[in-house]
Amino acid sequence: MMVKSSFLATLLGLLAFSAVRAEPVQSSTDVFSDPQLIAIEQLLVEATNAQRARYGLPPLAVDNRLMSTARRHTAWMANSGSLRHGNYPVAENIALGQETVEEVIRSWMNSSGHRANILGSRYSRLGVGAYQGPGGRVFWTQQFN
Repeated sequence: MMVKSSFLATLLGLLAFSAVRAEPVQSSTDVFSDPQLIAIEQLLVEATNAQRARYGLPPLAVDNRLMSTARRHTAWMANSGSLRHGNYPVAENIALGQETVEEVIRSWMNSSGHRANILGSRYSRLGVGAYQGPGGRVFWTQQFN
C-alpha cells in the first residue's frame, strides 16, 4: 500500500486543479496550444506503447492534433462531470476514477473494446489527456488514428 500511496501522492502533486473548474494535469501553460507532453501524459503514452510491444506491435507516435482533441475532451468531461465519448472521427478510450496510469491501462486492457483500440494494428498515432475534476475524480482519454 505504501507504494500505491506514494505514487498517488506523486500523481496528485502533478495535478493542478481548482475547486471551481477542472484544470489540466499540467502546468499553467496553455494546454490547447502546447503539444509538449507533461509527465502524466508521457506515462500514459509509455504504458500504452508497452502494452503494444508485449504483443509485437509498433509504438504509436504522439500526434499534436489528437493531443489537442483528447485534452479538450478530457477537460470537458472533467468540467461537466460526465463520462461520454466525443464526436471525433477517431477511436477513443475514456475512463473515470482510476488513480494511476497503471490502473487505467489495466482497466482498458480488461475491456475487449478498449483493448482492441490499444492493440489496433491499423493505428499509428495517439493523443491522450488526464484531468482531475472538481470532486477530485480523474478523467482519462486516449484517441487513436
